[in-house]
Amino acid sequence: MKKYLLLSLCSFIYLSIFAQSNEELQAEIEALKNQVSNLRHSFNSLHKAIDDVMMFNKLEDIAYIDKVELTGPPLGKEKLAIQKGAAQSFYATNPLRIKTYVFIPKSINPNKKYPLLVLPHGGVHSNFNTSYAHILRELMAQQYIVVAPEYRGSTGYGKRFYESIDYGGKEIEDVKACRDFILENYSIVDKERVGILGWSHGGLITLMNLFEYPTAYKVGYAGVPVSDLIARMGYKTQAYRDLYSVDYHIGKTAHEDVEEYRKRSPAWQAHKLQTPLLVHTNTNDSDVNVFEVEHLIKSLKAEEKKFEYEIYEDAAGGHRFDRMDTMMSKKVRFKIYQFLDQYLKAPKAFKNLEELQKASYGF
Repeated sequence: MKKYLLLSLCSFIYLSIFAQSNEELQAEIEALKNQVSNLRHSFNSLHKAIDDVMMFNKLEDIAYIDKVELTGPPLGKEKLAIQKGAAQSFYATNPLRIKTYVFIPKSINPNKKYPLLVLPHGGVHSNFNTSYAHILRELMAQQYIVVAPEYRGSTGYGKRFYESIDYGGKEIEDVKACRDFILENYSIVDKERVGILGWSHGGLITLMNLFEYPTAYKVGYAGVPVSDLIARMGYKTQAYRDLYSVDYHIGKTAHEDVEEYRKRSPAWQAHKLQTPLLVHTNTNDSDVNVFEVEHLIKSLKAEEKKFEYEIYEDAAGGHRFDRMDTMMSKKVRFKIYQFLDQYLKAPKAFKNLEELQKASYGF
């Protein structure tokens, strides 16, 4: 009996020590995960700072460049229930601080007024960067003023801002706030000539801005736009779906809350369009499948909306077919600029492809 009790006691002690060690190990693993996550955001901030320097170097000969700080809508109590931390009530009610780039052509006359283009970047978590440099050079040459918002969820601004992501939600208000900021603070902008253009996720933001604020823009261009989040969740990987269903974002899968994903999808909001719109898509796009954009096009037609579109057949470059440096990409961008110019009257609109080529590349 004593031997049995002794064995039982030893087993209990061993299990207790093992359990305690296992708990400590799990705690250490979680601590390491947090460190890695924090390091990732630190590296993102460093990368953003370096890219900003590159942006200035690439464009300083033709543009006045600034990066200003303004505010978008508050996070709200639901977000703060997830984002643990101090002073939560303060963050719940105070508007979220966001950054935005401002590009002004050096060739302008400060006594005149010029058209404005809002250019939201793409990506679920990304930022505005030097990949847009050649496009900015083309827009500066035509004497557009450009505002490029770093809306909530953009990378390079820390973990809290990253986890403030609201795809198809409050980010739409952030972009509109940047548009309003420019009109309020820059007297050289013509309030009657404001357009918006974007690709991929930036295309979704373009569409949703046109839908939600129909009098704020004269024209819009949506290139390979994310159009149907419900369908998108069906053909993307689990890792991609997790970006949306994670607790600090939507918090539910499309299966769990179809309506929430529908209200964030342009194809399901097509009835709201009132603004001239051009849409481009590509049949070999491996990021935004063409059937998403076809759903948008069919929805706009069903609502008898006036808009223009073109479906490119297996255009080289896939998702980036009209943003690259190839001659075909330039030809497509020339079409885009011609469409925008109908409504914004660019002071120095390109007359031909040669002018676009020289603006972007110098020769």
